[in-house]
Amino acid sequence: MFFRVLEWVELAKRILFACLVVLLSACASNPPVVVAPKPVVVPPMLKPEPPKWSESNLLSFHDQWKGTPYRLGGLSRNGIDCSGFVYLAYLDIVGEKLPRSVNAQCTLGKDVPRHQLDIGDLVFFKTGRTTRHVGIYMGQDKFLHASTKKGVKISSLNNVYWKPRYWFAKRLTKPTEQQNMSLASLVDYAKQYNLQD
Repeated sequence: MFFRVLEWVELAKRILFACLVVLLSACASNPPVVVAPKPVVVPPMLKPEPPKWSESNLLSFHDQWKGTPYRLGGLSRNGIDCSGFVYLAYLDIVGEKLPRSVNAQCTLGKDVPRHQLDIGDLVFFKTGRTTRHVGIYMGQDKFLHASTKKGVKISSLNNVYWKPRYWFAKRLTKPTEQQNMSLASLVDYAKQYNLQD
């Protein structure tokens, strides 16, 4: 029996030794290395730059609207007025809203001397004691506008009619919230003048 106890003690020692070896080898070995995937660099979302004014994009806009007749308060191909035409051109080409009337548009931006006009500048004219007209400068002394007699067309600043009526020009560098006009105010404007297409 004594030998049996010694065998059990010997067996217990071996088991204990084996457990210690397993425990110590687990502590001593390098744990598996988990490699994190490389982070994917996503470029920040940038607001796309609005298209710049150019003679070609103004000519393209002119081609879309050429021959559209003049109609006070109009804002469609059935008829359009000068400030409505500028409003739609600015919205289409630059992607920003302007006020709808000539009187409001002439308060925007900064004054530009006639000899420093650049493509996209707004040109204003005094066509009567209280009436005003607006167009978009295209370069080479030409401007795009909705004329009362011939509708949407390109005219020269040196034309015998327009030259003496030239008033001033404005450059709109960046629109502000004050320049934005809500859809509700456009609807009110249309109701005020009983405009329907």
